Amino acid sequence: MNKTYGVTQLAKKILMLLVNVLIAVLSLFCLFPVVWMIYSSLKDEPSFLKNLIGLPTSLHFSNYISAIKTGKMDVAFVNSVLVSVAAVAALVLIAFVAGVVFARYQFRGKTILYTMFLSGMLIPVHSLLIPIFVELKLFTLNNNRFILALVYAAFGLPKAIFLVTSFAATIPREIEEAVIIDGGNTHDIFFKVFLPISKPILSTVIILSFLDAWNEFPFSLVLMGKPELKTLPIALTYFTGQHSVQYTPMMAGLTIATLPVVIVYFLFHKKIMEGMVAGSVKG
Repeated sequence: MNKTYGVTQLAKKILMLLVNVLIAVLSLFCLFPVVWMIYSSLKDEPSFLKNLIGLPTSLHFSNYISAIKTGKMDVAFVNSVLVSVAAVAALVLIAFVAGVVFARYQFRGKTILYTMFLSGMLIPVHSLLIPIFVELKLFTLNNNRFILALVYAAFGLPKAIFLVTSFAATIPREIEEAVIIDGGNTHDIFFKVFLPISKPILSTVIILSFLDAWNEFPFSLVLMGKPELKTLPIALTYFTGQHSVQYTPMMAGLTIATLPVVIVYFLFHKKIMEGMVAGSVKG
């Protein structure tokens, strides 16, 4: 009996070791492109073309200066920050209020309206690119960073409202009743009860919507015609010419565009996991 138990325990340990090794290998595959991009941004062009994966023999920080001059990365960085922050602010405010309303209040047409929001997750957003461009051009609203932010917020609403509604539905009603008994009003229920409790799911919504807005390419390309309004994904195309590509400045530009997102993700990845499972269990 003891021998069988020992063999079973050994098999479990070997299995766990194999799983950990597999996870470690997959993690290296995921991390290597980022590491390769960073050290390639510090190589000179001949060294990069001679050995694509080799480490730099000397550091060339001039690639970053070239990236800023060629791709106007400084202007594009500011544009991306402004658009992403505005999109996230509008999205979180609307999703929070709408999510609580859908979770707690009963009104005529609630099911139809909620279904319409959720159906937005089924629509390929890029199929609406031309209709939105024509509509904005008709009202002379293109080349406007605030309008681009509203477009991003609109496309992120279905997922955000679904997450907030699912989470708000798990909050005990006794908390609201206690606030009402103490003389609280609707404002107190929203911003003194639901807002503090909803921080995990709102953190998830903020991070995911920020990543979506920061990395979005087609709408920024079509709706922002002026070069001074381009965001970072568009600025990265300036390193590619008709017959040549500036690889090392492009790597520097990619590093400038990627590192903020990577840093934000590593700082708040636990919040994403907590928020995604927050509404899955009744509390």
